[in-house]
Amino acid sequence: MSRGVPVSRKRFEWRLPGRSERWLSTTKIPLRDSSGLIVGSFGISRDITEKKRFEAELEQKGFYDPLTQLPNRAMFDKRVERLVTRSRLLGPSAPLFAVVWLDLDRFKCINESLGHCAGDELLVRTARRLEACLRPGDVLARVVGDQFTILLDDLHSESDAVRVAERIQNAMSVPLTVAGTEVFTSVSIGIALSSSGYARHDDMLRDAYTALYRAKAAGRARHEIFDADMHRRAVDQLQLETDLRRAIERQEWLVYYQPIIDLQARRLAGFEALARWRHPCRGLVMPDVFIPTAEETGLIRPLGMWVLREACRQMRTWQDQYHNIPPLGIAVNLSPRQITQIDLPSQVRSILEETGLPASSLTLEITESSLMQSLQAGAAVLQELHEMKVHLDVDDFGTGYSSLAYLQSFPVQTLKVDRSFIRSMHAGTQQSEIVRAIVGLAHNLGMDVTAEGVETPEQIRSLSALHCRRAQGFYFARPMPAEDAERLIAEGAPAYWDEALSATSMSGSS
Repeated sequence: MSRGVPVSRKRFEWRLPGRSERWLSTTKIPLRDSSGLIVGSFGISRDITEKKRFEAELEQKGFYDPLTQLPNRAMFDKRVERLVTRSRLLGPSAPLFAVVWLDLDRFKCINESLGHCAGDELLVRTARRLEACLRPGDVLARVVGDQFTILLDDLHSESDAVRVAERIQNAMSVPLTVAGTEVFTSVSIGIALSSSGYARHDDMLRDAYTALYRAKAAGRARHEIFDADMHRRAVDQLQLETDLRRAIERQEWLVYYQPIIDLQARRLAGFEALARWRHPCRGLVMPDVFIPTAEETGLIRPLGMWVLREACRQMRTWQDQYHNIPPLGIAVNLSPRQITQIDLPSQVRSILEETGLPASSLTLEITESSLMQSLQAGAAVLQELHEMKVHLDVDDFGTGYSSLAYLQSFPVQTLKVDRSFIRSMHAGTQQSEIVRAIVGLAHNLGMDVTAEGVETPEQIRSLSALHCRRAQGFYFARPMPAEDAERLIAEGAPAYWDEALSATSMSGSS
């Protein structure tokens, strides 16, 4: 300025030192002589402390979570974007960093049982626990609900991120007392590393979340590191969900029927109805591929109702056509989501009225684990179905944690012993004794027993000797299309059935 270099007016914001913070906005204007040279300057200052406080409040609201006081998703995104840009500019020499995505397991259950205030307290205390597990420079954010993210910079290797995850899981395994109740929590964790060479921060966040999703699907309370196969599986899963929605609309479904045999009467007792997906590109898709996705997306409800309606319609047709044989029954599986549907009994009643099938000809099967997960919500639904004269079976019995005495409180008529016990059932084996105990206790409680997964005549004889009522499995027949099932009804049991069932009759009389 002393050399006369042209200077326009300049505005500065600066903070006054002192005990009370003050901010000033100062505008300086050059003074010129008659020849235009700058000979001095004067300034005007204005107190902008309130403006600065207001801006700070806006930043706090815009970039921080009001409950935990942690950075929010917007702030976290900016931090990740900055490091992704750094890695792109520096290339291989850039420091390694990781995005860690955490989710509190069972938070919804805790929130609903103890209340939202207790849920908020749990989130705040979780935030403090997580902070205690991190280094001073690490960034912890609450992104949504019960989910948190962590940005770990300047890592030496993947192991550094894993150690942080393990430290967090150990800390979270210690119970907390919330609203006077001791609460056990755990976290599932997904990790994405910058070594994958991300061009966009959104992709890194997506991959961390994908790894989290994988950790939860693998059993929760664990961590997973993202890899390329995980992304491929996530894309395949998304495509499966899209195809599944279209399949519901286009009714790309078939019902297959597996025979259920009455060992005591030595005849066909009915069928279990099983869904098959007639995919336009993949061909016939089995339930273990699409049922988990249908459960997760809620599509199991319309699919389940379609299977129930079609199975009831088909069974009523067979009963009318083959009225000279003892009435056959049809068994249909219920999913955990269906059990908790308050309107399920009315839907079942409507389908029975529509198809004309007697309620006593319908059996609804609930897996043991589903029953244990839906104790309160499902009890009233099951009781109403029982009052309608619909039979209720517990499927896959022996794989869960229920007791027969506990099951007595539910209106259950039959236990289906899981195939894992039948497969290795030989005289004198532990599995054989378990089946014997289940059959004996079930009979004492007034329940019948059906054995699943029967594959040999020896198993049939052993089950008959234990007075097991019914059996099904590949020995009798695999699940079959409706036309093959009708042929079985019309032509009667194959000769090898008669041989095995006759042998059971002789062993029982001896």
